[in-house]
Amino acid sequence: MAEEKHIDESRKRGDGLRVTGDGIEPVESSAVEYGEANIIHLDDMEHIRRRPGMYIGKLGDGSHSDDGIYVLIKESIDNSIDEYRMGEGKVIEVEISDQVTKDQETETSHQMVRVRDYGRGIPLGKLVEVVSVLNTGGKYDSKAFKKSVGLNGVGTKAVNALSSFFAVESYREGKMRRAEFAQGKLTSDTGIVDYNGPEKRGTIIEFVPDDSKGLFENYHFRDDYIEELLRNYAYLNTGLTLVYNGKKFVSKNGLLDLLTENMTVSPLYPIIHIVGEDIEIALTHTDQNGDEYYSFVNGQHTIQGGTHQTAFREAIGRTIKEFFNKNQELADIRNGVVGAIAINVEEPVFESQTKVKLGSKDMSPSGGISVNKFVNDFVKQQLDNYLHKTPQTVEIMLQKIQDSEKERKAIAGVTKAARERAKKNLVNNPKLRDCQIHLNDPKPVKSSKDADDDLRLESCIFITEGLSASGSITKSRDVRTQAVFSLRGKPLNCYGLTKQVVYENEEFNCLQSALNIEDGLDELRYNKVIIATDADVDGMHIRLLMLTFFLQFFPDLVKKGHVYILQTPLFRVKDKSQTIYCYSEEERQKAMAKIKTPEITRFKGLGEISPDEFKGFIGAGIRLDQVTLRKDDNVKELLAYYMGKNTTERQQFIIDNLVIEEDKVEDFDN
Repeated sequence: MAEEKHIDESRKRGDGLRVTGDGIEPVESSAVEYGEANIIHLDDMEHIRRRPGMYIGKLGDGSHSDDGIYVLIKESIDNSIDEYRMGEGKVIEVEISDQVTKDQETETSHQMVRVRDYGRGIPLGKLVEVVSVLNTGGKYDSKAFKKSVGLNGVGTKAVNALSSFFAVESYREGKMRRAEFAQGKLTSDTGIVDYNGPEKRGTIIEFVPDDSKGLFENYHFRDDYIEELLRNYAYLNTGLTLVYNGKKFVSKNGLLDLLTENMTVSPLYPIIHIVGEDIEIALTHTDQNGDEYYSFVNGQHTIQGGTHQTAFREAIGRTIKEFFNKNQELADIRNGVVGAIAINVEEPVFESQTKVKLGSKDMSPSGGISVNKFVNDFVKQQLDNYLHKTPQTVEIMLQKIQDSEKERKAIAGVTKAARERAKKNLVNNPKLRDCQIHLNDPKPVKSSKDADDDLRLESCIFITEGLSASGSITKSRDVRTQAVFSLRGKPLNCYGLTKQVVYENEEFNCLQSALNIEDGLDELRYNKVIIATDADVDGMHIRLLMLTFFLQFFPDLVKKGHVYILQTPLFRVKDKSQTIYCYSEEERQKAMAKIKTPEITRFKGLGEISPDEFKGFIGAGIRLDQVTLRKDDNVKELLAYYMGKNTTERQQFIIDNLVIEEDKVEDFDN
């Protein structure tokens, strides 16, 4: 009662409230003068630089596929894609080159991006405004760009503002114009001039991401992330050729090619591929657990799904159930489905500027048919027609559904008991120290009133071994966004087992409940699932066992980029004046060269690291390795070899490849 009275009195004084690890506490209002002098106006470019999260989501250094530097590339390409979709320009070239800048004292290296299309070119008279003034563009008139991705007039402006160097060049009807900028400010402009050179019509965008403090510090582009982006553009725009540093990407069969090249398991029957006006779908069944989807809107990869993906998933289950006219469970019908959908929506509404989740309810802003009805009607008619014409596919599909039903019923008793435990675990999961903010919270959560972030995307769960390790993380974590799940020693090797083990094994069932993924990823509670184990042999084994669990039963969690490995330092090298944490032997050697009389500590377990030190390892400077899953990874074969029952074969491999490394005594004399 005393605490409630204290908070109530604070509200009357105008004080604020803040969330802490111990609950809610008042924050006394400070006497800050507020008058005309406090009211300022930011120009468009300055606003983007101060609030980059509003325009590109996160920043990052390029180590993760959703980092901001890849959004800059995507925003530059989107305009070229829109040109192609309007029938203009069949080739888009993307180049990234290393540049070196020298002055009298230093030499600085950076990477420059160049995007070239052969469309109509930006109208020359508006060239500068199109890339530097917000809410300026040619896509507000739906007649010109009816079903475009970049409708809000933000894309290239954000690229411009967040680049240390930015240039735009346009060629139209024998004339050209080039403008250059630095951090969004115009530095040169040729004006409209006659042109008789070798360049054909179209637009060129060049930019160098700004590596200033607080932006893209120490950034570096990864080829595999960029190539994946371009492959998706190719799948969704059949006939378009994209060239990245000389490597071509082109697709003849759209989403059929996408599934063929991305599925990590073989299809049980030929992929069903149907193309209609403003919609394309592809689907098949596999032997993997759960269902998995790829979805796109107007060429934009909606990684987090949205209204179209939800409708597609529902339509598949309903159409197949009605076709067979049997009392089948939708979960059995969808188990093993791998599907893809791409639709075109007039003036689509996304849930953020990063455009990873569709929010549009209708196919057009003027109303008319809803996204749900549009997708359901198409799937119902076209998929039903297809099934009537392909009895072989129908036979295999029915067998798969019956197998799923049989497996589900075989573990029905175990499942029921496990779900009862799960309900209790939602209130008190014995393995979980939960956080306050989750990915599936209904509304965005900001870190502060004026922030442009969304803490839901920062939500993560650390999977640790033992009480010692979980204790260190629990004491040093951010209780708003970081949860901790404790394992009791080594988990069960689940390779080759059925999903029954997920319900019978207490730890697996508690983990499934904590993540909320029994029925798919739609209500996943944490954006990042982080495996945090000791840097020793046992820790590596536990890491493999957990990866086996996810790959065996929840492969989509890995494919969607939610699973990570926490990197913690192996060594601490210090003297009285400085401390250096080293994540590899190479880093240790460099640290020893900097410190003349170093004191070296070798960390073997997470529990050996004090909570005060650990806070730095899981804070802003956290090092995470994202677990990826691609077709050419041969996961099935790898799991069979490393996690199967061929113990003798693995022992012989170790004997044949054993390498003994010895540390020099003088390395640790100090």
